[in-house]
Amino acid sequence: MDKTKGIILALISSGTFGLIAFFSLPLLKAGIHAPSILFYRCLISTILIGIVSLARKKNLKISPKAAAQLICLGLLYPITAMGLLYSYSYISTGVSTTLHFLYPISVSFLMIIFFREKPSRNLLFAAILSLIGVALLSWSDNGFISTKGLLIVLLTVFTYSIYIVWLNSKEIKKLEAETVTFYVMLFGIFIFSVFSHFTTGIQLIPDTGSLFNLIGLSVFATVLSNLALVRAVKYAGSTITSILGSLEPVVATLVGVFHFHEPFGWNSLLGLMIIIGAVIFVILSTKKPSNNQG
Repeated sequence: MDKTKGIILALISSGTFGLIAFFSLPLLKAGIHAPSILFYRCLISTILIGIVSLARKKNLKISPKAAAQLICLGLLYPITAMGLLYSYSYISTGVSTTLHFLYPISVSFLMIIFFREKPSRNLLFAAILSLIGVALLSWSDNGFISTKGLLIVLLTVFTYSIYIVWLNSKEIKKLEAETVTFYVMLFGIFIFSVFSHFTTGIQLIPDTGSLFNLIGLSVFATVLSNLALVRAVKYAGSTITSILGSLEPVVATLVGVFHFHEPFGWNSLLGLMIIIGAVIFVILSTKKPSNNQG
């Protein structure tokens, strides 16, 4: 029964994370700039997680050591979120999310480099497969997709990989998942308020539709995805949860194709399948897969 509950929660987590573009693109089309979108996303998410934590009587107190590390995590996560949002202006949401899903392989390489985990042929094979998948996804009828968009989304792979690896630190592991997420989002508010001040400014929410999209982005693609992930790992285990994480790019691709009418050819389908297959192959080949927060 618990395992079934865990599978359902894992699907909810990965599926809701894949809805980022569903809520973000209408906001961009409404004229709200990325810094303002991310500021409101962090603000609403912090308030919601704070309420949940207080309701469940979670201790939000942290040590100075933990605070220093959470500031760093609070920088990496917003950079990732910002990169994904900016990439939507150059490449389709499905391609962007699928490329971002390369992060489990990047995490594996970082664990080898910094934690001296034993390298494997399976990882090398998966990396080669991923490169083939990226090449197929990057190719369209008019040639290769935007180089700028590709570089931006690959940056998110790097920053999110560091974020996940950092979650393995002893000081962070002592904290509740709600506490980590709360402070990451809290620092995100500060980062995006400063960034907005020097760029576009914090824009007022123009209409009710935009408000609902911001709430949806915060509730479903941030708070719900993170809290469901924690409970999925508890009930179903890390491996099953990680494998079901492949639903993220699938949902993003379906949203892009059917809701936003983005182009999607056979090469994109094949590239999508290869990348997801490579990531699942790495997860199944790893005895202790790393957990993540989406």
